[in-house]
Amino acid sequence: MSGYNRKKQSLDKLLSHLMLIAIAIIVLLPVFVVVSVSLSKGGSLKTGLIPDAISFDNWKYILGIPYVNALGEKVVSPYPIMLWLFNSIKVSVISAFLMLLFSTTAAYSLSRFKFKGKEMSLMFLMVMQMFPNMMAMVAFYFMLDFIGQGVPWLGIDTHWGLILIYLGGTPFNIWLLKGYFDTLPRSIEESARMDGCTHFQAFYKIVLPLCTPILAVIGLLTFISTFSDFILPSILLKSQDQMTFAVGIQIFISESFASRWGQFAAASILGALPVSLLFFSIHRYIVDGLSHGGVKG
Repeated sequence: MSGYNRKKQSLDKLLSHLMLIAIAIIVLLPVFVVVSVSLSKGGSLKTGLIPDAISFDNWKYILGIPYVNALGEKVVSPYPIMLWLFNSIKVSVISAFLMLLFSTTAAYSLSRFKFKGKEMSLMFLMVMQMFPNMMAMVAFYFMLDFIGQGVPWLGIDTHWGLILIYLGGTPFNIWLLKGYFDTLPRSIEESARMDGCTHFQAFYKIVLPLCTPILAVIGLLTFISTFSDFILPSILLKSQDQMTFAVGIQIFISESFASRWGQFAAASILGALPVSLLFFSIHRYIVDGLSHGGVKG
């Protein structure tokens, strides 16, 4: 290799590293600012990357831990922020689990079995996804109000009622999973059947492990969309103890917007932790699926 080519490769590598460093700074700078504001004494937005005086008062307020402020007064947060966070995690986890359960079984049936009305069912699922949820807000409210008269735990101001509405997004995932199931050869299940497996055993022992990447993606996207949703919970949840994190934090910051930047910064970091932890815990399944899919032979 000539000296010119070596210099060109070194220059290209240097430029690539400089570009990556610049992108990392742009991405991480807002995070550093938020962390700095959450640790500052006054919680001011004028705080730089490193606060003049580090204080955990904002975090104690968010976590519900009593503390003494600069005036010598004992401060206890009247807002159940940790309960709101738990409610969001609860609703998101249950919604993601049920979404995967219903989507995988329905998509597998539509992909592998022939039955009367199959094409009509697929068309119906497609048409259902053409209308945004915003068009059905009033219908959702009256539907849960009607159901709640007979089944109170599934009505307005209940987490199970909210989860029921979230499961309305199942048709899109059914279409997505059906396309994935269609790419898997039927010979895999036929071999399992010859070895004595039933249809269900072939499904959860053979097919599901092969679908881990798409299942991880659907579970992650469902968790994120339900965890960060604000519109539906703000309409269907009324009492403070039932509120999710997004709705509760909106009420928390709206009551004293100018004086709660530090506490809001701490709450935003706290709210980002569940999604981040979930992503880092399952990202290897997504990467493994992509890498296996890229290997041929």
